[in-house]
Amino acid sequence: MEEGPAVVFSDLTKEYGPVRALDEVSLEVRTGEVFALLGPNGAGKSSALRILVTLSVPTSGRVLVFGHDVVREARRIRGLLGYLPQQLSVDGALTGRENVWLFSGLYDIPWGERRDRVQETLELLGLTEAADRLTSTYSGGMVRRLELAQALVHRPRLLVLDEPTVGLDPVARGDFWERILELQHQHGTTVLLSTHYLEEAEQFAGRVALLHRGRLRALDTPKALEASLGEGKNLEDVFRTFSSDDAATTTAGGWSDVRATRRSVQRVA
Repeated sequence: MEEGPAVVFSDLTKEYGPVRALDEVSLEVRTGEVFALLGPNGAGKSSALRILVTLSVPTSGRVLVFGHDVVREARRIRGLLGYLPQQLSVDGALTGRENVWLFSGLYDIPWGERRDRVQETLELLGLTEAADRLTSTYSGGMVRRLELAQALVHRPRLLVLDEPTVGLDPVARGDFWERILELQHQHGTTVLLSTHYLEEAEQFAGRVALLHRGRLRALDTPKALEASLGEGKNLEDVFRTFSSDDAATTTAGGWSDVRATRRSVQRVA
């Protein structure tokens, strides 16, 4: 029997006063795929993800995660997914191990399993040697891997990434994606991300959806969308065709720079 979709958005609408951030968006994310949400700042990507991870509620419409309603079954949904937000989610005054341990408690991992689960997750993300250092000494790439460890410590079926490589240099971005794809291939984890790096979506996502002004404007594989515009087109051409705004750019840096960059991104998203 074929497994159902991991995520279903049905006529999803979100309003902030007079502003309609999402306007009857409907789409499905297949179980086991890497799916990317694209669009300029203000397109509705973060609003959709915040509803999905139970941090916000829709004005109307419905979101299902593995068949469970995110509003009515919020607690159960939180156990099924891991979430990397745009905002910095690690405490620089704690060690890497202490940060992951804190999340193991938030996800109600049984006490007797926590030590081994934390160690396994740190090893998976290549953070064993740095585990007992203060997080404030980490590079930008290490911070993001630690945040990924926090999101994975409870072994979620769905991984939600909101601008996951913002602020990372190309080497750190490559290392981050290598670990994501290893996880996805080994465990069949479904990955849903938003990104402004179009080359990431083109290279790693099986399908992409482009949002603009809260509406779904395009949905297909990167190659199919490129082909629909004619020979020699790429995902940047697709982006520009369905959106009038330019994608944002970010800069690289360490822990303090990551914090500043995330805050800047959050103000304009």
